[in-house]
Amino acid sequence: MTTATVAATRAEYCVIACAEAWRGDGEVLAAAMGTVSTLGARLARLTFAPELLITDGEAMLAADVPALGAAPAAVEGWLPYRRHLEMVAGGHRHVMMGASQIDRHGNQNISCIGDWSRPDRQLLGVRGAPGNTANNPTSYWIPRHSSRVFVERVDVVCGVGQHRLDGAAGRFHDLRRVVTDLAVLDFGGPDRAMRLCSVHPGVTVDQVAAATGFPLALPDAGVPFTRDPSAEELRLIREVLDPRGARDREVRP
Repeated sequence: MTTATVAATRAEYCVIACAEAWRGDGEVLAAAMGTVSTLGARLARLTFAPELLITDGEAMLAADVPALGAAPAAVEGWLPYRRHLEMVAGGHRHVMMGASQIDRHGNQNISCIGDWSRPDRQLLGVRGAPGNTANNPTSYWIPRHSSRVFVERVDVVCGVGQHRLDGAAGRFHDLRRVVTDLAVLDFGGPDRAMRLCSVHPGVTVDQVAAATGFPLALPDAGVPFTRDPSAEELRLIREVLDPRGARDREVRP
């Protein structure tokens, strides 16, 4: 059986949905955090976004597109930590972060669960989330869509959501999309609230609603399925970018 005849898995639909986040971005750094989002950025570079900049995950800009865990065969630039911080401030990135909690307006928490002064669980900390969201186009990749993540109110605001940055402070604030193992969402709902854009094949709108801790806006024309990958995209995912199948360890079948 060839790659073209094997049905796409849920993880592969997630890769496609993440890749689409960078469509039309031009020459910016794809700063992906997570296995599937990294695969999405690399797939975009190999297909419809050849001008996209990607790194080896450390300090090198890759001239080619390596498989996960492999070093690039050619390097086109050096991006040490101090230069990366300059890019964060300058906005020449589209970052795809994760979220331990996210609300309907895109406020994100990766710091702690519970009262910040005495949390039930300590997580990563605020880290670079405020600067990312204030200065760069920002999307999210969330591999477990649940009401524990999609909450009415986050415990700590790390990534800045809609309506928190006014005037000049918010001129570069640009929340793009949220990709999960169930669906694709954006902030096109009333008052820039989260809206359901598509569900992955095998998922229903009711399933997504039940896994979300707040009401989701729905498009007037109905909710479509996430687009199918092409045969060439499947070949690239399976044979070039992720031959060891790391995507299936991040997304449950």
